[in-house]
Formats: sequence, C-alpha cells, structure tokens
Amino acid sequence: MASADYYKVLGVDKSATDEELKKAYRKLAMKYHPDKNKDDKAAETKFKEVSEAYAVLSDKEKRRQYDEFGASGFQQRFSQEDIFRGFDFSDVLKEFGFGGGVFGGKRGGGRFSFGGAPFGAQGGRQPRSKGADVVYELPLSLQEIAAGTQKTLSLQHGDQIEKVSVTIPRGMMAGQKLRLPGKGNRDPYGGTSGDLYVQVKVVPDRDFSADGHDLHITRSIKLSDALLGVTLAIPTIDGKELNIKVPPGTNHKTKMRLAGHGLPRMKGGGKGDLFVNLMVQIPRALSAEQKNLIEKMAATGL
Repeated sequence: MASADYYKVLGVDKSATDEELKKAYRKLAMKYHPDKNKDDKAAETKFKEVSEAYAVLSDKEKRRQYDEFGASGFQQRFSQEDIFRGFDFSDVLKEFGFGGGVFGGKRGGGRFSFGGAPFGAQGGRQPRSKGADVVYELPLSLQEIAAGTQKTLSLQHGDQIEKVSVTIPRGMMAGQKLRLPGKGNRDPYGGTSGDLYVQVKVVPDRDFSADGHDLHITRSIKLSDALLGVTLAIPTIDGKELNIKVPPGTNHKTKMRLAGHGLPRMKGGGKGDLFVNLMVQIPRALSAEQKNLIEKMAATGL
C-alpha cells in the first residue's frame, strides 16, 4: 500500500488513542473480513489495507517513525515483512469475535498473504524474518542519466564493507528507484537480507537544468543580435553541437525548442526536448559613439 495515509485508511485523527484505533479497526475488519465477503476481491483488498494500517499505528515505535518520516519515508524504511513483524493477527481477530483461523476458522488452516507478508492461520504465526530494506541515494550527472552508467557501491554491514555493482539504465530520473533483492541490511535473527533500493539524485550541471525529461540551457545575446538575428552554437547533453538561427526581432526571454534533444525516457519511450532560453543583454553604459547611434535610431522611430 505505497504511500498510503494510514490514519485516513482507518478513518481516525492523528491524535487517536490506542482504544480509538482498535475501535476503528474492529469496525472495518468486521465489515471487510473475507469470511463476510466471500469471493469479493475489493473487500479483500480493503481488509489488507486496514490491517496494514492497524499493524503500524498500533505499534508505538512504528507509529512514531510513521509520524516522523511520513507515509513515503516510512515505506522506504519498512518492508511488508517489517510492518507485520510482531503483529499477532490470530489474537487480534479472536478478540474481535472471529475464530482461530485467519478467516475465522471456517476454512481451517488457510493462509492469507499481505503483500508478501503471509501469516498462518494456526497459532498466529508471524511473518518470516527479514532484514531492513535500504535506500541508497546515488548522485549522477545529467550526462550519466542520458547515457546510462555502471557504478560500484560500497555498503556497510557492521564491520564489513560489501562492493555491489549496479547498472543504471538510460533515462533513470531523480526519485526513481532500482531494486536489488537481498542487498539490504542483514537480518539479526538469521533470516533473509532486506532489499537495496538505489535512488538517483541529480548533480547540478554548469550548463543544463532538467524539468522531467526536458532540458533547459540559457544563452545571452547582444541587443544588436536580437534586432538583426544571429546563429548560435548550442551544445547537447550527448556532447554534440547544434546551430540554431535566432530570427531578427527576438524578444528578451524568448524560448527556442530543439525537439528530441532532451533526456531519454526509459524502455524506449523517446526523448524529451532541449529548450534554449535567450536573454537579451541591455548595456548599463554606452560610449559616446553608441549613444549617438542609438539617438539616430530613435529619431527614425525605432
């Protein structure tokens, strides 16, 4: 349930007490429990959502971290296994009036999966132990994003450092993540390791700025060039150079578009555009000759 607002899912305020959380979950669990909604996928999904929300908010430490980091930050730090670890559904559902099984015992010994965190029907078996997931913020230049690159990451595991090679595909943008299964933190109880999520952070570039897959570059031109027109050589992100013709009478802050010369989209989705932002230079001081020429131009009505 990526970036969900657990309080809204349960229909409670952020100041809700433990008793209010339990009351809200009881009401929703009774409404959406699979025993009461056989073969209703929508109800099953809703039951999973409210159960996940209650598993987090009923745990003081998980709730504290959820409130501190927000929904998105919490999801980056906690896997599904982490969320349900230590939460005994068997006891909770018994308390709410359901039988010993996860689905009220009517189907005896069934297994219900919460997004990769299954728990058994008998005895409230907990999820399989797993280490915490790790988010690694990887700085990349716009040139590396445009071409794709390969990096070697150094991961600290206690006193040991693990070297992990990762291939960054062309067009992987800021905020997007690449998942490396089993490369996260090791489980202290001997279970499986968590996952590593490599997240791109764009390094500021001297010439280009990015807006999604579009790129922007700023070029200054003289007042005479704006009036008479000029040809400019514009670099591209892949190291090439294009000539563009600035037409006579170009205004300050005019934006010219070079289609298909931005950043590539992943999975063959083409490229964004390159926009050239033209800034007309207005001199702060004029020489006597320049002033005389301007005055003559003004006399002609220009």
